[in-house]
Formats: sequence, C-alpha cells, structure tokens
Amino acid sequence: MAETFIDARAMRCPWPALRLARAMREAAPGATVRMAADDPKAPTEIAQLADARGWSLIVSEAGAAGWTFTVTR
Repeated sequence: MAETFIDARAMRCPWPALRLARAMREAAPGATVRMAADDPKAPTEIAQLADARGWSLIVSEAGAAGWTFTVTR
C-alpha cells in the first residue's frame, strides 16, 4: 500500500489535525499516513485524535524540525 505524507510544518493547530483527519478519511483500511508538524500543540492534538478514532500512532521527535507522526488506520 502507498504511504501518504503530509507536510504540516508552519501550520498552527488545529490545521495539522484537520489535515490528518482528512487524509485518514480518504485512506484505505490499513493505510499509513506520515505527517511532519512543528506546532508545539500538535503532539497532544494528534494523540487525542488518534485515540478517539482508534488509530495506531507512533510519534518521533525530529528536534528543531518538530515531530513526525506515523498513523495507521
């Protein structure tokens, strides 16, 4: 399956979470979406969204560049 990548750097919340929600809505079951974000609120908002939707989430800190989120449906 193809992996979708979202570059949400320089976007302020709630935009990273909204972009992720849209991508996951359009993704096939079992699909993976990776997203880069640098808003300090993103880890909390993405974690809450993934928890509410039952998605698998892996968060990797990318230092000054922010975080990379890997979400699987």
